[in-house]
Amino acid sequence: MSKVNKDYHAIIDIGSNTMRLVIYLQEQTGRFRKVENVKAVARLRNHLDTDNHLTEQGQTILINTLTDFKSVLKIYPLTHFACVATATIRQAANNKQLVKRVKDEFNWTMRILSEDEEAYYGYLAVVNSTSIREGLTIDMGGGSTEVTYFKDRKLINQHSFPFGTLTLSNLLNDDRSNEENFRVIKQFVNKQFQTLSWLKDRHVPLIAIGGSARNLAQIDQEDKAYPMASLHQYQMTEADIVRINDHLQSLPAKKLQKVEGLSRDRADIIIPAIETFLSLYRFAKADGFILSQKGLREGVNYQLLLANQPNHLFPNVLTDSIQELINDFDLNMKQIHHVQSLTRKLFNKLVSKKVKMLNKKDWQLLKQAANVYNLGDYIDTESSAQHTFYILANRSIDGLMHIDKLKLALVSSFKNKTVYKQFTKPYKNWLTKKEREKLQLLGALLKFTYCLDATKRQIIKDFDLKISRRTIKLTLYCSENASSEAYQSEKQKKHIEQALGRKINMRFVKQQTT
Repeated sequence: MSKVNKDYHAIIDIGSNTMRLVIYLQEQTGRFRKVENVKAVARLRNHLDTDNHLTEQGQTILINTLTDFKSVLKIYPLTHFACVATATIRQAANNKQLVKRVKDEFNWTMRILSEDEEAYYGYLAVVNSTSIREGLTIDMGGGSTEVTYFKDRKLINQHSFPFGTLTLSNLLNDDRSNEENFRVIKQFVNKQFQTLSWLKDRHVPLIAIGGSARNLAQIDQEDKAYPMASLHQYQMTEADIVRINDHLQSLPAKKLQKVEGLSRDRADIIIPAIETFLSLYRFAKADGFILSQKGLREGVNYQLLLANQPNHLFPNVLTDSIQELINDFDLNMKQIHHVQSLTRKLFNKLVSKKVKMLNKKDWQLLKQAANVYNLGDYIDTESSAQHTFYILANRSIDGLMHIDKLKLALVSSFKNKTVYKQFTKPYKNWLTKKEREKLQLLGALLKFTYCLDATKRQIIKDFDLKISRRTIKLTLYCSENASSEAYQSEKQKKHIEQALGRKINMRFVKQQTT
């Protein structure tokens, strides 16, 4: 695919543990999609000498890695490029020399982020890629750990601790038992957290950023044989974290490196990281642990992208994500708006008559599903339902937690009761029987209203609806002959009849045009 006339944004992130080059493509919605992610385990933190200078060996690793990144960058016409460095370079006594050397070698300006900037970008990434309005963030790198508290999506507090996974692992001592080593780490991080009163007893979600948090979530997913593929907005409980922590601490080093979901290069630093997450979870009395796949690099991009927006915030994260799906799968907006209008009227009537278990709150899910209904048709018409469900359940959708993605996938992919049961089977523990029944009804309702626009001509302009205990009488007013719409909706209506326990009688009336 040609890269000409596309907006590519590249960011090099020089961290204490890893260095990354990430290239993003800016979509029509303005949001970014990752197209390249190159990682190097540099561990620059381990190359600070006793005077806090980055050693010559460390500088060689830095320059060689940047040289590799430069060769990747050659094939992308870039709209924007940034090279940022965090804790280790920030703390290096010779960082001005390092900035000059990067400039001389590559003609790049290596921007050393301040502690506040590093914390701010993590916060910005979370609030622009989730629908969480209040929470704590923790971004644990190799040489520092950033925490923030936000409320109503606004940053309230931020802080950067001068410790990370590598500095904590240096507290481990071979002369002590594992239990003693981990107790030392726990005492150290708790003492650090106690210096910030605004962290204590928050009772809000703890949103974790970075590679160690990602590995923790991956291990948990592997352990549970988790049926979804995506990680962003994956949620864990305190019990989950404790279970993983206890299991990893029981393993010898060789077995630790073979744990599914754990990167080999993080095997020696994962337990100090988990101890930190667990300590903060308990100190804050968090009500959930959520992974954010979006972090510092995305935060830098959001600041650039949203320069003209108040506080660099997307007004509505989920709306933009849904629009991105509409664009990606070339969905028909004219049809979507028409079907949404028909669906809203039918839905409101059913709610007003207190039919089954429907309530006004269900409209938001039904509206979202109407936007992306049957998007799998873009891939293959015959297996559209299967593609629709798989894409929506497994794709990362900013603004939707995993349970909400599942609900959206089930409603948007509804074909019939048999297929619906196949889709719900791996997720039975996620939903109650009543929830499954309601989602089936919403799916059947949506498929029915899409049948009313089977030819995509928007010829059914309105309808009257009369609901009794046993029947629903539907009179549909058409601007043209609606034989295809009549055939498809008659074929489909049995699914609603089963869900509602009522017979549906339809009459199509062609209106005279003047």
